[in-house]
Amino acid sequence: MNKIFGNLLIGILILGLAQFAHAFGKDKFEEELEKEQGAVKLVREVQRGGYDVVTTEELKKMQDEKKDILVIDTMHFEDSYKKEHVPGAKQFLFPIPDMPTWDTKETGGKTIEDYKALLGLDTEKTIVIYCGFVKCTRSHNGAVWAKKLGYKNVFRYTGGIFAWKGAKYPIEGVE
Repeated sequence: MNKIFGNLLIGILILGLAQFAHAFGKDKFEEELEKEQGAVKLVREVQRGGYDVVTTEELKKMQDEKKDILVIDTMHFEDSYKKEHVPGAKQFLFPIPDMPTWDTKETGGKTIEDYKALLGLDTEKTIVIYCGFVKCTRSHNGAVWAKKLGYKNVFRYTGGIFAWKGAKYPIEGVE
């Protein structure tokens, strides 16, 4: 009787712990579904935008080789760029939702002419645009607008500042 009660108690405890453990995380199948959704979303943004992508290591290599590139951080100046950004990056705010028409309310009051001035006259120059992390789409908007303005070598650095920091690469801030 005690052995049955003990086994029953152990069974209940195991079931309870299994339920408890499940509450703290997704199983591998749910995680894979989430990864798939994120990957497909990114691919579709890139296809729709007509730009290319660059990895953390590729961007770092471009910088180490002193390639002539323009790196643009698309996040808020005060909340993000001022605190930390990829070395040499310039700041230009873009919104998270798609911005099919230019909207100065979404770009910190800056005009399309301001963006053209930042991008420069050389439409062949390599331009790398980033935001915070893979799911952030500010960089998508920045890349789309660079392409709309006729720039040909536009890359979206999808990992953004989070991946840059994850790679333990140096960051800059603004005094």
